[in-house]
Amino acid sequence: MPPSSPASAPVRKHFSMIRGFHLADVFTLGNAACGVGAVFLAMAYMASQSLTHFLWAAALAPAAFIFDVFDGRIARWRQTHSALGRELDSLADVISFGVMPASLAFAAGLDGGWDCVLLIYFVCCGVSRLARYNVTAEALSEGADKVKYFEGTPIPTSVVLVGILALAAWQGRIGDAIWGGAWSLGPWILHPLSLLFALSGTLMISKTLRIPKL
Repeated sequence: MPPSSPASAPVRKHFSMIRGFHLADVFTLGNAACGVGAVFLAMAYMASQSLTHFLWAAALAPAAFIFDVFDGRIARWRQTHSALGRELDSLADVISFGVMPASLAFAAGLDGGWDCVLLIYFVCCGVSRLARYNVTAEALSEGADKVKYFEGTPIPTSVVLVGILALAAWQGRIGDAIWGGAWSLGPWILHPLSLLFALSGTLMISKTLRIPKL
């Protein structure tokens, strides 16, 4: 006769991870969905050169920001903070405020060799910024005081960069007519506008710049 399974064995249910999501996590996934949708629209713009695709992609950045703001507020309101929620938020932010602005910049014409280096640097700074914040949050969760400031600018500030790109697109100043023109430096092309992404990334990883946490 085969041995019976232990009575205390947990019952596995389908979609158990989804069942464990809180309302705040749903808003976080809305943030990620906006970021992915914007990346798709940026690629659609490169294929169609339709300004509508570009502007819709840019519009999804503030939509992602709204989801990002509300997921934190809902988590505090419902007291549903969790390690899963924090990691989920960081992964969504990497897409919506790191990969998406870089993708939109590339579609806008920041596609020279030096531009790509700076856009990759920008995304890597964003990933590093979020990783550092998560480590700090884990340390503070062990009974320490709450964080009163951010070290470096938060990654959602990249919405400003998307706004600049949207304004340039609205004025017809993307592609070959992009603001600042293009410089030939060594083997590659640099568009000065991409330096804004380098500046944003550098500010994100700064340990001396302190932004009050509202």
